[in-house]
Amino acid sequence: MHDRARYRLSSWMLGCSAALLALTAHAQRIEPRSYANAPIGVNFLTVGYGYSSGNVLVDPSIPVEDASARVGSIVVGYGRSISVLGQSGVVGLVVPWATVDAQGRLEGSTREAHRVGFGDPVFRLAVNLYGAPAMELEEFQGWRQDTIVGVSLTAGAPWGQYDPQRLVNVGTNRWFVTPEVGASKAFGRVTLEGALGVTVFGDNDQYLGSSRKEQEPIVSVQLHGIFDLRPGIWLSLGGTHYTGGRTTINGVEHDDLQQNWRWGATLSLAVNRRNALKLYGSSGVQTRTGTEFNTVGVAWQYRFGGGL
Repeated sequence: MHDRARYRLSSWMLGCSAALLALTAHAQRIEPRSYANAPIGVNFLTVGYGYSSGNVLVDPSIPVEDASARVGSIVVGYGRSISVLGQSGVVGLVVPWATVDAQGRLEGSTREAHRVGFGDPVFRLAVNLYGAPAMELEEFQGWRQDTIVGVSLTAGAPWGQYDPQRLVNVGTNRWFVTPEVGASKAFGRVTLEGALGVTVFGDNDQYLGSSRKEQEPIVSVQLHGIFDLRPGIWLSLGGTHYTGGRTTINGVEHDDLQQNWRWGATLSLAVNRRNALKLYGSSGVQTRTGTEFNTVGVAWQYRFGGGL
């Protein structure tokens, strides 16, 4: 495979890993290369580590002061490129494992928490609707991107570690579903990409014991500028704005509407035709309510199948 084809394949696959390796709440993710093309039948295994610090976990509906947390997450993901009605797509699963150290003042007293365990697994299906035809590897090597439009559906299952008597947990004890539409346009060595999504949450009927927690949907928009530095290396700068998410506990609505901005950067390095490395980081720009934190991480990906 020549360098240009290898670059496009690495770009797409590491974009998929970005989409699958979200280490924070789904609506807050910053994921370049979520909608791109790749040869059909390629499998990819991804192992990543992310570290977040700041007001990462605290529920805005709880009156915790001076809250802070440190979260280290190891995630393992699997994905496969597929054909759907003649267009390319990807299906994938990621399973996180995390260690959490949190502290804050609740009702005048200092509280600390340490948690270790599996988080909620996340499933994702993305399908390109226009501009990214399904191709075998040989045909893909001569393809060039113009405009791509796609959709995706991401779902988180409430199967992670959860104790209803604790304020801080690794799992969330509720489902979430995020439908999203995105588009990508190439201008030579620069690609512009954007996506609009809505995250809908299920109810948690075991919130702080037997309370019922409901949360309104969160609407998010992402914008990315992706720069082809040279074959096999690209850099993305982007940001996201998300709004909504007001919570209700046992019928009582809380003043915790989120209207937050984050920005982030991703550097992708193709090691060879089967292996690639991704470095990423993100930070809050403006926070009205809730999570304000910094994140850095690294992911390693191995690809096989599909004629590689």
